[in-house]
Parts: sequence; structure tokens; C-alpha cells
Amino acid sequence: MNASSKFAGFTVGLAAVFGLAFGAGDAFGPEGAAPPDTHDTSTHDAAPVSTTGSPVADQTPGGLMVTDSGYTLALDTAQVSASADLPLRFRILDADGVPVTRYVDSHDKQLHLIAVRRDMSGFQHVHPVLDAAGTWSVPLDLTRAGAYRVFADFTPDGGDGLTLGADLQVAGAYDPQPLPPVAATAVVDEYTVTLDGALQPGQASKLTLAVSRDGQPVTDLQPYLGAYGHLVALRAADLGYLHVHPDGHPGDGVTAPGPGIDFFVTTPSAGDYRLFLDFQHDGVVRTAEFTLTAGQIPGAAVPAAPEPMPAGHGH
Repeated sequence: MNASSKFAGFTVGLAAVFGLAFGAGDAFGPEGAAPPDTHDTSTHDAAPVSTTGSPVADQTPGGLMVTDSGYTLALDTAQVSASADLPLRFRILDADGVPVTRYVDSHDKQLHLIAVRRDMSGFQHVHPVLDAAGTWSVPLDLTRAGAYRVFADFTPDGGDGLTLGADLQVAGAYDPQPLPPVAATAVVDEYTVTLDGALQPGQASKLTLAVSRDGQPVTDLQPYLGAYGHLVALRAADLGYLHVHPDGHPGDGVTAPGPGIDFFVTTPSAGDYRLFLDFQHDGVVRTAEFTLTAGQIPGAAVPAAPEPMPAGHGH
């Protein structure tokens, strides 16, 4: 599934997060309070929480390494020609170089694959098919040339959740695009998604994303990957991957099917992040995209730099 037909979830599953993975009030709840215990703490890319309830700020994002904890993401090819429907094949190898064939379902899928160009365009969140020999395959829309980052978000049977990343080069003339500006709204088809909240480096930040259609709140979102929304967050500087998920889940008796979807996101550092929200309505998954700067409220004016002092007025 590509971005035009859906947001993965990035799972979000950006996921956490696409994670994601890879993110924004009253954005933080009561001052100094930790996120409520009801939010999904199973996401392996969310920041860990200390015994005092405070988030640990120095966790490395996922997806920065091709090998981690004895597992390796092995793409069948590292360079391809531009194609609208390219069949990508890859394997997850264990420490002995043997393809992994047994996985644990996470957010309704055995593996979430995120592909995005290094300029943050062309985001896709798809779910490959696994054959008996341990090879995954899935078509990707790679019509635009350039360097892509491919993330595999999975939990091997008997192991912990991991996100591995590898580069994929698409041959052709590369036309890198600037990072879109920070904004509190995103439009996809006839839907508008409004973001309330902000990212605070090293802290769990609450973001609420509210979906409306033709100016009316959407109150009948459909579950997608076990939630009403799936968020992936990527750090712009290095494509560090944060994969996060909403507070609550469908059927818990508390979580409403819109218009707002609450997420908790822990960003490991200051700087720009790109957020991708997958949501499903009327049987179609769509993706809303945002740029946020950790420590800056979307829509807030950025203070102007001080004017230089005239010569001779220094100390």
C-alpha cells in the first residue's frame, strides 16, 4: 500500500512511530506528570521509563543500524531502477546468517516495512509477505530517484522487538526537496488533520491529532493495525526511527473512534522531526504528514535573532 492510497505506521505505525514511529495543548498534562498507564507501553521504540516514572532521555532511536542484537536486514539489492511497482525482496538473518521464519504479531502484522526518501518524501508503510524460506517481498512505488531508507519493524519469535534500517539507491536524477515547514494542520484528500501539542526533547510528550472531513469532525474512524491511528516519527538529521501508538485501543470502553487520537512520543534530542499519521475511514487508509521541531509549538512565532550591536558599544 503506498502513501496515496492510505498514512506506515507507521504503525504512527511511525507504530512506534514511523515511530517512528519517529513527534506534539495542554500537551504534557499536569506539570511533571508521566503519561498515564493506559497508553501502549509495548512499543519497543518508545523511550524507556525509569522506576521513578520519568522517561529516560538518552535512548538511541531505532533504524540507524542494519545489524542489531544479532539480527541483520539483508536487502536482495542495494540499487534499483526507478519503478512504479518495484518488487522489493529482503530477509532478516539471525546471528548465524540463517533467515528468520518465525515472528510474533505486533499491531496485527508480523512485520511493518517503512520506506522513505532521505529528504522525507515518498513515505510508504507496507506489509510484506513471507515465504517458507524466510524471504519477504512487497511492491514499492519508487518512481522518484534518490536515496531511500528502508526500515523493518518486527519481533522475532523468542526475541525482543527491533527496528533495522538499510539504504536503497534508486537510480536516476535526484531532486531533493526541502523539509516542509512546521505546521499544525495537514490536508490529505478531503480530510484535514489538526495537531495539538509539542515535542519536548527527552520527555514523553502528548500529541493529539484530530481528523475532520469537509469541516466536520470524524467520529467513526475505523481500526487500523489494532488502533484508530498509527504514527511514525523520523528524526530529520539522521532518519532515526520512533514508532509510537495511541493512548488506548478500540474496544477498551474508553477510547473514542475520533475525532482526536492521542499519542505519547519521546524524542531523544532537539531538532526537526517528520511525523506520518495513518488513519482509516470509509475503508481507505490515508496518511497525514507533519514537520515538528522539538521544543517549538506548531504555529508559534520563532523569536527573531537579536540585531548586532553598533560598533563601539561593547564592553
